[in-house]
Amino acid sequence: MAETAQYLSTRHVLGIKDLNVDDIQLILNTADTFKDVINRPIKKVPSLRDITIANIFFENSTRTRLSFELAEKRLSADTINFAASSSSVSKGETLIDTVNNILAMKVDMIVMRHPYPGAGVFLSKYVKAQIVNAGDGAHEHPTQALLDAFSIRERYGELEGRKVAIIGDILHSRVALSNILCLQKMGAEVMVCGPTTLIPKHIASLGVHVEHNLMKALRWCDVANMLRIQLERQDINYFPSLREYSLLYGLNKELLDSLDKQITIMHPGPINRGVEITSDVADSDHSIILDQVENGVAVRMAVLYLLANKRG
Repeated sequence: MAETAQYLSTRHVLGIKDLNVDDIQLILNTADTFKDVINRPIKKVPSLRDITIANIFFENSTRTRLSFELAEKRLSADTINFAASSSSVSKGETLIDTVNNILAMKVDMIVMRHPYPGAGVFLSKYVKAQIVNAGDGAHEHPTQALLDAFSIRERYGELEGRKVAIIGDILHSRVALSNILCLQKMGAEVMVCGPTTLIPKHIASLGVHVEHNLMKALRWCDVANMLRIQLERQDINYFPSLREYSLLYGLNKELLDSLDKQITIMHPGPINRGVEITSDVADSDHSIILDQVENGVAVRMAVLYLLANKRG
């Protein structure tokens, strides 16, 4: 059996495409340890007490930002929180100037969400701090994919051979791309399902199955990862109405009960209850949505901890 790597192969976590199988395995194994930590009476470790991390969010976020903040506090890091809407960015300051001003305060690591794809990659070429991509436009969201992979592994024991259907607005989803890349690297099969207008034209070139019938996708998969319709990223109408979308692609208890097997339901949040998923499914025993939230803290602790070991 090959020896497990002890260090990440990269100084940044900008996307799943930049991580190899050993990197992903190391992050998941490290997250196992940190999940034990966050379930102890004393939920804090001094691992990053000499590290300062800036959370820089150029887009609104609740779950991801809070998850990173909590992960940082659990590791005893010092944190700075920066919201672009209340900053000099709104006065025309450039991204590099903004970040360099923050780095002048002796910040070691940056967690950044940005509306433009590739913003983290661009920034990594100009600043010395390590960067974690917390979502860049409709491109990647690596820590979400890692926590989803961790949650599936926790449920089934392994990822290899699992069949995962990603259902919904694939076209505008950074979660979908990162999940596809991560799951395939770990040996899982992936299917995307949704209306033709919300499936990228050349996505089959990534080696995924493409399906437009929800029932067929549910019969095929072990895990259904339900994505919301990202209306904020849509500049045209991709389907007639939310009601029609829900009738064709909304997951309800009746559909689940009609299957001849039990499947696992996931959702990266926020949930639009009654659109892509009904409450009786989201809150059922099939669902591991709240497990994903808990696992997000452990996985982000693992990412930050491992990156801190790569400093210098």
